[in-house]
Amino acid sequence: MNFYNHIIETIGNTPMVKLNKVIETKALILAKLESFNPGHSTKDRMALKMIEDAEKSGLLKKGGTVIEGTSGNTGMGLALACIQRGYKLICTISDKQSKEKMDILKAMGAEVYVCPTNVKPEHPESYYSVAKRLNKEIPNSFYPNQYDNLSNRLAHYESTGPEIWEQTDGKITHFVVGVGTGGTISGIAKYLKEKNPTIKIWGIDSYGSVYKKYHETGEFDENEIYSYITEGIGEDILPANVDFDLIDHFEKVTDKDGAIYARRLAKEEGIFAGYSCGSAIAGINQLKDNLNENDVLVVLLHDHGSRYVGKIFNDDWMKKQNFI
Repeated sequence: MNFYNHIIETIGNTPMVKLNKVIETKALILAKLESFNPGHSTKDRMALKMIEDAEKSGLLKKGGTVIEGTSGNTGMGLALACIQRGYKLICTISDKQSKEKMDILKAMGAEVYVCPTNVKPEHPESYYSVAKRLNKEIPNSFYPNQYDNLSNRLAHYESTGPEIWEQTDGKITHFVVGVGTGGTISGIAKYLKEKNPTIKIWGIDSYGSVYKKYHETGEFDENEIYSYITEGIGEDILPANVDFDLIDHFEKVTDKDGAIYARRLAKEEGIFAGYSCGSAIAGINQLKDNLNENDVLVVLLHDHGSRYVGKIFNDDWMKKQNFI
């Protein structure tokens, strides 16, 4: 008989699919579809790794409570691991995240605290601060802190990076992904550049985020920070997981372009992917003049479109934002 003992055993080994229409270029564009993970996002990989490493180090004990600040996808990955291992899960989430994400977390047994978006990270009501406070107040609790927990980066160095290298027979020339916590891009970039230092790593950023300017100037400019709609990429902090030395270029994408290209991915390629996936495709389109017919570009598509049906895949919402 051929079966898995638990759903978390199905994490990883996601497929790679050629994109044929959404980007006009002679280069080969391959999409790594992370929505094929059981929690429908790439965050399943690092969520499980953070739990496993915390158990090994004694930070997480039997009957414990896991508390994390999340844009939704990490929470889903943690929920899968917590169900399998018998932990309670509390997620703090910003109010700009889609209702679908919040409802999914609750469906998977998590307790959800919704926090305001338009406050500084150090504000007591930010989703970072609320998670830290709950961790102090609740006995036998563990705060993974995906932003600074290097198990996040290591998960992608150990699994996603090798998968991409093997799936392209080592012919990959460019890797593109949206940058949130920085764990995905940094772990994959470290592995790929160890295999071939000439591989170009392009990070996709949002307007309202500090990453691009910090990468180019070394300056953390608070004037770069303002509210934006795109979910899951960009930050108003500098997480320990971002290794800026491994990233060759940051490309900023507007909220509108991210939404438009996510919709195009669905209609033109049949790939129903999330908001930041559209941002990644838009970013490649902005950079495509740097590609030639011999290039093999891999773009990691973080998550599934089902989390955004009330937003970018809803015409009324798109019209309200003046996107269509």
